[in-house]
Amino acid sequence: MELTSVDQPLVSFRWKFHFLDTATVIESDSTLRFRNLDELESSLSRAGFAIDQVRDAPDRPSREFVVIASPSRH
Repeated sequence: MELTSVDQPLVSFRWKFHFLDTATVIESDSTLRFRNLDELESSLSRAGFAIDQVRDAPDRPSREFVVIASPSRH
């Protein structure tokens, strides 16, 4: 994996998959957007959802949110 760009709140990276049988290389570019809880809540609200629960990610406590949301009831 190669880190290709950091421009907060965006982080971009590239995975390269090498297939030995055919010598084919496939690249996969991805960008993650890191948002705080207020930004998540606002974005979900605009999309018609409400946050039911916020939990720590089991493998990254205090470093990542697991947000459980459902359609707004109003």
